[in-house]
Amino acid sequence: MTTSSVSSSGSSSGPVVSVASSSSAGAAGGSVIDVNSLVSQLVAATEAPQEQLIANQTQQVTAQITALGTLKGALSTFQQSLAALQTPSAFQLETATSSDQTAFTASATSGAPEGTYNVAISALATAQQLLSGPVDATTAPGAGTLLLSLGGTSFTLNVASTDTLADIAASINSAAGNPGISATVLQGSDGAHLLLSSAQTGAANTLQVTETDGGTNLAALTYSSTNTANYTQESAAQDAAFSISGVNFTSATNTVSDAMSGVTLNLLSTTTSTTTGTTSTTPVTPTTLTVATDSTTIESNIQSFVTAYNALQSTFSQLGGYDSSSGTAGPMMGNAALTGIQNQVQDALYSIVDTGSSTYNTLASIGITTQSDGSLSLNSQTLANALGTNFSAVSQLFSGTAGVASTLNSDINTALGANGSITSASQTLTAQNNALTDQSNTLNQQMAALTASLTQQYAALNTLLSSLQSTSAYLTQAFATLPQVQSQQNA
Repeated sequence: MTTSSVSSSGSSSGPVVSVASSSSAGAAGGSVIDVNSLVSQLVAATEAPQEQLIANQTQQVTAQITALGTLKGALSTFQQSLAALQTPSAFQLETATSSDQTAFTASATSGAPEGTYNVAISALATAQQLLSGPVDATTAPGAGTLLLSLGGTSFTLNVASTDTLADIAASINSAAGNPGISATVLQGSDGAHLLLSSAQTGAANTLQVTETDGGTNLAALTYSSTNTANYTQESAAQDAAFSISGVNFTSATNTVSDAMSGVTLNLLSTTTSTTTGTTSTTPVTPTTLTVATDSTTIESNIQSFVTAYNALQSTFSQLGGYDSSSGTAGPMMGNAALTGIQNQVQDALYSIVDTGSSTYNTLASIGITTQSDGSLSLNSQTLANALGTNFSAVSQLFSGTAGVASTLNSDINTALGANGSITSASQTLTAQNNALTDQSNTLNQQMAALTASLTQQYAALNTLLSSLQSTSAYLTQAFATLPQVQSQQNA
C-alpha cells in the first residue's frame, strides 16, 4: 500500500517551481522567473514617487517662469506709453495752422515760437520752361554736340547726323548727369516744338543750351540769357516772395523751413495783388499763421498712459490676485517681485509732485482718478482745463525730476535691469529649473543602474531556480522507479 501510494504520488506531482518563462529562462532551459517584468515593476515602484515629485516641482517653476515673462512684457508695454510723457521735451509739442489753407499750410516742431503772425505771399517759386520754334520733326537737324545746363550743373549731349527731334528729346531725358531737365516734343499745326522743362524752381535754376562743337547744325536748338530768339519762355525761373509779420523773405522753393525757427511753410498761392503801374502789393485778404501748444496730442498721450496702466493693472490682478468664485489663485500670488513693482507703481501714481502749483500736483487734480477695480479713469474736460490753466504744472506732474512718468520709467528700468528684482527672480527660477532638470537626469541614471543591478541579481536567481527545477524533475523520475525495484525483489 505504501509503495503504491508513493508511486501514485510521484506520478501526479508537479515541478518544484512553476513560473512564466522568458528569454533568459529559455536560455536556462526551464520555467523560471520573468526577470524583465519583475525588474521593471520594482524599478517603477522605486522611481515613481521621486519622478512625480520632480514633475510637480518643474510644473510649478515653469508656471512661475511663464508668469514672470508675462509680467516683464506687460511692464515693457506700459513703459512705452511713458516715452511721450517722461521728459519736458515731450510736452514741447507745437502745432502750426493757417487761416487759409489754399494759400499755405504749415507745420511746427518743438521749440517753435508761439504766437499769431500775418503772412503775405506775393509770388510763388516757379521752374523755367522753354518752348522752341517750329522744327521739321522728320528731318535730322544734323550732327553736333550740345551742352545743356540747369543752374550750375551741365551735361553734354552728342547728336548723330540721323537723330530726329524725338531722338534728341529721348537722349536728353536719359542722359547721365542730367540735373533735372525734361524734354518733350509737341506736334503743333505749324510743326514740331521742343519743350524743355526744369524740375527745379528758383531764379538761379535757369536753362541754357549751347553748341560746343563749333558748328551750326544745332543752332536752332540753342538758348541763353543773351540768345533767346529760338525759344519762347513759357514759365520763368522765379523765387517765392513772401513776408511774415512785415519781414520779407525769398525762397527758391515753395517749401520754406528757414524763415521761422521750427516752422515749415508750404506756399500754395499768392495772397497779394499788384497795383497797376506800381511795384507795390496789397493783401487781398489777411492770412495768418498761428503757432500754439499741441494740446490735442498731449491729451491723447495722457489718455494712452491711462489705457496702458489699466492693461498693466489687469495683468497684476491676473498674476497675483485670487478668484473667490473659482477658488483659484494667480501664479504669482504673494510673489515678492510682483508685490514690489506693484507697490512702486502705485506709490508713483498716488504721489504729490512739486509742480510749482498747489492746485495741479496730483493725477487726481488733472482728472485721473482710481476706480473700484483699481483701474484709472480720465476726465477729459478736467484735463483740458488743467492744460489751459497751468500747462507748466501738468508738464512737471509727469516729466519733472520726481514726476509720475519719469519716476515710473526709472522704477521699471531698475526692476528690469541687470540687478533688478524681476531679473533676479528670473535668474533664480532659471537656476531652479536647471536644478530640477539635473535631478531628473540623475534619477534616470540611478534607475538605469538599479535596473542593471536587479537584472543581474534576478538573472542569477533565475539560473539557480532553473537548475533546481531540472534537479527536481530528475528526482521525481528517480523516485517513481523505486516501487518497481522493491516489487521485483520481493517476488
